[in-house]
Amino acid sequence: MKRTHIAAAAVAAVALAAGGFLAGRHAGPSMETASAPAATQPGERKVLYWHDPMVPGPRFDKPGKSPFMDMQLVPVYAGESGDAGVKISAGVQQNLGIRTATVTRAQIASSFDAVGTVQFDERLNEAVQTRVNGYVERLLVRAPMEYVRRGQPLATIYAPDWLGPQNEYLALKRTGVSEDLLAAARDRMRAMSIPDSLLRQSEQAGKAQARFNVSAPVSGVVAELGVRDGVAVTPGMTLFRIAGLERVWAVAEVPEAQAVRLRRGQKVKAAMQADSSQTFDGELKEILPQVSANTRTVQARIELANAGGRLTPGMLLRLQVVGPTSSRLVVPAEAIIRTGTRAVAIVRNANGAFEPREVNLGADLGEQLEVVQGLNEGDQVVASGQFLLDSEARLKSVLGGMAAAGQAASAASAPASQARAAAAAGIFTAEGKVEKVDAESITLSHGPIPALKWPSMTMGFSKPDPKAFAGVKPGDTVKFEFKQGGAMGYELVTVQPAGAGK
Repeated sequence: MKRTHIAAAAVAAVALAAGGFLAGRHAGPSMETASAPAATQPGERKVLYWHDPMVPGPRFDKPGKSPFMDMQLVPVYAGESGDAGVKISAGVQQNLGIRTATVTRAQIASSFDAVGTVQFDERLNEAVQTRVNGYVERLLVRAPMEYVRRGQPLATIYAPDWLGPQNEYLALKRTGVSEDLLAAARDRMRAMSIPDSLLRQSEQAGKAQARFNVSAPVSGVVAELGVRDGVAVTPGMTLFRIAGLERVWAVAEVPEAQAVRLRRGQKVKAAMQADSSQTFDGELKEILPQVSANTRTVQARIELANAGGRLTPGMLLRLQVVGPTSSRLVVPAEAIIRTGTRAVAIVRNANGAFEPREVNLGADLGEQLEVVQGLNEGDQVVASGQFLLDSEARLKSVLGGMAAAGQAASAASAPASQARAAAAAGIFTAEGKVEKVDAESITLSHGPIPALKWPSMTMGFSKPDPKAFAGVKPGDTVKFEFKQGGAMGYELVTVQPAGAGK
């Protein structure tokens, strides 16, 4: 009896094995059977479905080869159905040289660099004029941009109109008239702009003086020379214009996008373009209220101390405008993959899987980038490794063009007219049975879809609206149209009972 039971068990095992082989032979032509248990044993995890981790939307009810990528489908077990990404063993990670970095917060000053040109501080300019008719008897400073000191004689002016008032004053003084008359005569000469120093010379010499020297009111350079020897002068005529050099302006052209960060009183570090070792401290004084229509820039006027006279007009300076410090979320620049239209980071989840995540970037801080949206403090991102090179190519498909690539590949094997229609419209038609209806999706068991090289499978499709297809219920046999998109990767366009419209 015991031998009979053993023989019966052996026959049953062979029958099961043969049945499994025949079931594998009759599976879809593009699905390859993977080594997975046929039934869940006690203590083993239950497989919910299989999916392509690079296209996580479509779900498959059996293992095999992905219709999207040249890789095997990955099982999703009960308890981890919400996990996303690709899991890589520790050994493979080491072989690939994967290195991760942590997303952190840093105190960053909103500074930026600019180039400025040194100009005279026009508030230090002084005009030298004469208040009498006369002529230049002798010119002592003969060239523009010549440096002068305060009190230095610039020219000798002969003013014959001043002889008469001085002679009258000297005559009154000799006759011994009262002090009131002398004071009135002095006031008259001051009204005619006769310098007190010239009057004292007349009193000492005992005769009127008509020659006087014009002196520099400040130290600086002669920015404007308006006379020559022998030239006649008139009241109000500008003979010289002296530009002070104790302070200078650095005028910078700031792009309009950065001008919104400018504030009066901001500290500025300046360095000579020709010699970066010579630095100066300055302060932003004015933001000129005008935007250039050609360059879309705003002029910023920065005041720099120039006691040593090292800065001269026309000199180029490299400026660093220091803004307020703020806390920012930063990530290493090498961890960001730029696909042209978006920026992506590879994030390692808590379960060890890697997933792409689109991020919005802020300021470029050199070796770091500010992250405005998409990452959280403490996230682990891939910073280096050959995995990034492969991810960049895959992400271009995952984040924008996977469906278009699939359509182009399927067009080679489908009839020419069907391939052109699918590529042009991006809408595919199939028939299937409704398995489940949710608020956001409908799960359908459908037959093969040659346009996408899909075998028969059960998968979920997103609904364009929670109220869409209200009459559809589980068990219905329907004809449906769908397109790439939606939360599950593919979205339904129309759903109607099978045979409708015939």
